Amino acid sequence: MSAEARLKQLGIVLPEVMTPVANYLPYRIAGNILYLAGQGPRDEKGTILTGKVGAEVSVEEAYRRARLTGLGLLAAMRQALGSLDRVDFVVKLLGMVNAVPDFKDQPKVINGCSDLFVEVLGEAGKHARSAVGMGSLPHQMSVEIEGIVAIKP
Repeated sequence: MSAEARLKQLGIVLPEVMTPVANYLPYRIAGNILYLAGQGPRDEKGTILTGKVGAEVSVEEAYRRARLTGLGLLAAMRQALGSLDRVDFVVKLLGMVNAVPDFKDQPKVINGCSDLFVEVLGEAGKHARSAVGMGSLPHQMSVEIEGIVAIKP
């Protein structure tokens, strides 16, 4: 089943791609590689979801926020490529978690995005990944994720 068909089957509606707040692009294509700029979680109104994981934000809520971030990344992929069906495979994700210093469950948080990519893209959604803790992130967002995607020839 195609990625676009899976989206419909799962009832997933992708959000609008947000306009960058600084001097950068939401994505850049170089050859057959799509580079996705870092994104954070936004609610249905486009408001950035903030807070420190391990303090104001639970692991479960942070997982949900990583999934929301993944929806934004999928939207950027679709905008860049015209269709998610042009994704050959996800190469790598870098997931950053705004967390208290002794937080140790960054991988559990970033699984929110990773699980979504496999749901939508199937085997093509499996990827290499880094999940790291940060002392802070822009706008105090709780999660930021960037990605590298191979485009079908």
